[in-house]
Amino acid sequence: MNAPLHPKVGSRQVFAIAGPAMVANLTTPLIGVVSTTAIGRLDDAALLGGVAMASVIFDCLFWLFAFLRMSTLAFTAQALGRGETHELSAILVRGFIVAGLIGAALIALQLPLAAVLFDLMGGSEGVTRAAKTYFMIRIWSSPFAFANYVVLGWLVGQARANPALLLQIIINLINMVATILLVLVYDTGIAGAAIAALLSETVGFVLGVIVCRRYADGGFAVPRARLFDRAKLMRMLAVNSDIMIRTAALIAVFLFFTAKGARAGDVTLAANSVLNNFLLVSAFFLDGLANAAQQLCGRTFGAPDAKGFADSTRLVLLWGLGFALVVAVLFALFGPALINVMTASEDVRRAARDFLPFIVLAPIPGVFAFGFDGIYVGATWARAMRNLMLASLAIFLGTWWALQSFGNAGLWCALIAFYIARGGLQGARYPALFRATFSSPSPRLRGRDELRSH
Repeated sequence: MNAPLHPKVGSRQVFAIAGPAMVANLTTPLIGVVSTTAIGRLDDAALLGGVAMASVIFDCLFWLFAFLRMSTLAFTAQALGRGETHELSAILVRGFIVAGLIGAALIALQLPLAAVLFDLMGGSEGVTRAAKTYFMIRIWSSPFAFANYVVLGWLVGQARANPALLLQIIINLINMVATILLVLVYDTGIAGAAIAALLSETVGFVLGVIVCRRYADGGFAVPRARLFDRAKLMRMLAVNSDIMIRTAALIAVFLFFTAKGARAGDVTLAANSVLNNFLLVSAFFLDGLANAAQQLCGRTFGAPDAKGFADSTRLVLLWGLGFALVVAVLFALFGPALINVMTASEDVRRAARDFLPFIVLAPIPGVFAFGFDGIYVGATWARAMRNLMLASLAIFLGTWWALQSFGNAGLWCALIAFYIARGGLQGARYPALFRATFSSPSPRLRGRDELRSH
């Protein structure tokens, strides 16, 4: 075991991780654009609706298991901070095992899973048939997609953001090129779009393994006793389950928001869809900073380095606030023009402009929601994060219930309240968690204390 590391924490270190993550995030929506355009050229509304429905299902399903990336990143950064470089390969292999098991379970359960999910979605017969075709093919990508979460988390956890960026871009490019070729050139229809997703995740996994082997000290050969260390496995299970519950609560908020918008009518649903694109843009930048928080806070947590941890927190939140203010001003100045570009319907344009002030406001509380998420993940304060997210969900629902008479404005108020609650509750809990974490005598004892708290 090497000596614990106390790395310098500054703006340069923040953007060495956040910058590549932001670029990678910006390439991801292009997959949806290419898939929609390719299927749209087939001039069949049922196929277009089917790929849209199936994409929503996979977005939620895969998002639910994003704990694989977050926990792998945190455990890797903490091991690096403690100087336990021998533990890095064990973290990677454990992650691959869990990813494989979850992916295999989804494949085994694909028939009942499809029946339940498509019944809940309630699409027309043609749309549902097309969506099932896509689902039954793409579900086979699950083990590879989840393993890619592990690869990305492992690389970013070591502050190797550039290889992670390159892998993500390659996966996205393969998906887009394969979709165009299979759907438009070889005329495979919606099945071609699903095969493209499966192909991109599979190739991405193979490349990811090659890259990880280059950085793995001693390769993937991990002693059985270390790989299946009971304390490490129990801690991984506890952290992963808490992050999964937290993510489920987050997904519930956005599904509820979409469902209520749909019930308000086609114009309101379309306006909310246009405005959600603004939220996605701000989220791309804030999520990049959250990645930096996960790595830097994880590494300084493992060291342990209280000053470095505090500096990481301060820098991520300050830079996030700066980005949020710039984005808010840009939305205020250019929002109406961008709305006109995104929709030709005057009714939708008018409705979207009416609710634009909520979009201008959202990035400010979003800084603290995303920033503290990254900080809590890095420190594996997963139990606290889970509980505070559930409390934020309750605040969201309570606000919507109190303001539902205001229609869509009340719904947007509830979403802003949710952002404020996420960041505010985590910010209020932060000082106590910080003191408890860095007053413990050693990282080993801190890990045991955390496990007992579960």
